[in-house]
Amino acid sequence: MLNVTPLSADYAPRQLELMRNTVARDCSSEEFNLFVAAARRAGLDPFRRQISAIVFSKGNAEKRRMAIITTIDGLRSIAGRSLRYRPDDQEPSFTYDAELKGPANPLGIDRVMVRVYIRDQGGNEWHPVVGVAYWSEFAPISDEWVDDERTGKRKPSGRQYLDPKSQWAKMPRLMLAKCAEAVALRRAFPEDLSGLYEASELDRAQLAEAVLPSEVVEAEATQQRLERIGAGGRTITFQFHPVEPLVQVPVGQVADRAIEAYRALDVRQKAWFESVNRAGLQEFWALSPTDALGLKTEMERLRSQESEGAA
Repeated sequence: MLNVTPLSADYAPRQLELMRNTVARDCSSEEFNLFVAAARRAGLDPFRRQISAIVFSKGNAEKRRMAIITTIDGLRSIAGRSLRYRPDDQEPSFTYDAELKGPANPLGIDRVMVRVYIRDQGGNEWHPVVGVAYWSEFAPISDEWVDDERTGKRKPSGRQYLDPKSQWAKMPRLMLAKCAEAVALRRAFPEDLSGLYEASELDRAQLAEAVLPSEVVEAEATQQRLERIGAGGRTITFQFHPVEPLVQVPVGQVADRAIEAYRALDVRQKAWFESVNRAGLQEFWALSPTDALGLKTEMERLRSQESEGAA
């Protein structure tokens, strides 16, 4: 096991709140607890952006998942603490294919191979561990959408491209090599790096989470709902208990925090909660109707449960 001095377990409440509102703002309570535990175990500092969390499929409970990311330097640092790691003294080995060269692959890169070395436990023999990354699997490539003259709607043209402003377009070899090195490091040190990803490895997954042309109509509907109720922004104001102050809650945390607070209230306090947070609940519906419906259903279930118990 990696011998590191973990981050202090004694985070102040304000530190935890800041962490949750920044590097882990979309996490549920359980995901946040897992993220804090991973940061402590890795010995990386969330406040220096050495480690952060990304939540995918936030609106779909079945597909929802969290990924914990760091930089390639963070992964190297964790491996280096073992005193059994050294980098390769050779440059990454790239394979090119002229037929792949185009808007989605400016250099025609097929794949890259990176080696790292790990020393025997208690010995002096060094062994190479190889990581391979394919351009088609990691590069954040987008489908081109065009107007259909017949229907007047948007449709994919069949062509793909790479955002010319992205780091993948500016430094394609460096970005793919980081992915391959991260693969190699996880293979060499699975107990210490399992579940940790270099940020570049998730660029393609993050692109898939972006709003697609087919979702523009829903985005417009969201904006219209916000305008009707005069709301906006990524945080919503809530008061979770009569003796507690107002707090700004990131949209991704509203459902979890509201349900947690609602369960702890008695019947009269539940009525108070719904009254004082009416505007916040409306704003949440505008920003995230699926999650808001789930929250509404759970609140109704809890009210019904208490009514049956009182009877």
